[in-house]
Amino acid sequence: MTLRVLVLGMLLFVCLTKVSSDLKIEKEDEELTLLNELPIVRDVNRRLMQEIDCGGLCKSRCSVHSRPNLCNRACGTCCVRCKCVPPGTSGNRALCGTCYTDMTTHGNKTKCP
Repeated sequence: MTLRVLVLGMLLFVCLTKVSSDLKIEKEDEELTLLNELPIVRDVNRRLMQEIDCGGLCKSRCSVHSRPNLCNRACGTCCVRCKCVPPGTSGNRALCGTCYTDMTTHGNKTKCP
């Protein structure tokens, strides 16, 4: 009789540890899924920023520029740094904020088209 109680107790113990370990695995899977869905955080000030297609946006921005290769190169640099490209082919620079409008070349000319 004592042997049966001991075996039954061991079986119950094994079953409980199995169930509790399965719950831990499910909880970790949920946490990993939540981490994969969070937006990207960059920079020192920890702002939430989204990834954008700089190549496509700069191609449309520089499509009617007199020097499209130069425009694409400058636009690409500004896009990567500021995570923004203004709409249209010219103007509207203020929509991207001070990062875009205040960036200058070594000759103190505005960099971003």
